[in-house]
Amino acid sequence: MTRRRPVRRRSRRPSRRQQQRDVQLLAFAAVTAAGIGLVVMVVNWLLAHWWVLVAFLVLAGLVGAGWLSSRRQQARWEAVRAQGLRYGLPQLDALHHTRFEDAVRDLMQRDGCRDAQRVGGRGDLGADVKATDPYGRRWVVQCKHRRNGAHGSPVGTPDLQVLNGTARQVHGADVAVIVTNGRVTGPAVAFAKQHRLHVVDRQTLAVWASGSRPLWELLRAVPPPRRPTSLS
Repeated sequence: MTRRRPVRRRSRRPSRRQQQRDVQLLAFAAVTAAGIGLVVMVVNWLLAHWWVLVAFLVLAGLVGAGWLSSRRQQARWEAVRAQGLRYGLPQLDALHHTRFEDAVRDLMQRDGCRDAQRVGGRGDLGADVKATDPYGRRWVVQCKHRRNGAHGSPVGTPDLQVLNGTARQVHGADVAVIVTNGRVTGPAVAFAKQHRLHVVDRQTLAVWASGSRPLWELLRAVPPPRRPTSLS
């Protein structure tokens, strides 16, 4: 009987994926070794020139201390400025209507609304100033400046209707306010009460602008805080 020759099994070649993985591992190992070598070189250099590291740390400390001191001083000045911010009615009457909006924004910031900003202009949809108070309530303020103050044209119901139509639906207001250095008609006041709007007329503006009480302490039926704070 003739013996069969043993069948030789062909060795399997590694797949392309395996080859790619091997290449990636080799590349990773090479990069890691190079990185470790670089770190060792830097450490050895710093050990030989330790005074450079000390000088760098001292310089970084001085720069950081100077920056921190500057920030603290700026915060103190801003706090002092905010606490001392006062307006008299003659000052407010003399302002341009855009500067009047700036003044209202500054008063909101004085009250602790850090994000208060003036957004008045074309297409403002009834919002001249927006702000979030320390209690989390969103304020939307419409400003109506009268050059002649109390002798100017009064704020009427149409102005309140614009605010009522956009403050909550468009701007997401919790508190919708109209602020004027002039007068407000009786029907406008009634409309405001009916639709949970707030009116800051000339008399209320005088108290708010010349004192240190926040606006929400001068208004009635302000919504409750959205979130508990250290002030609530």
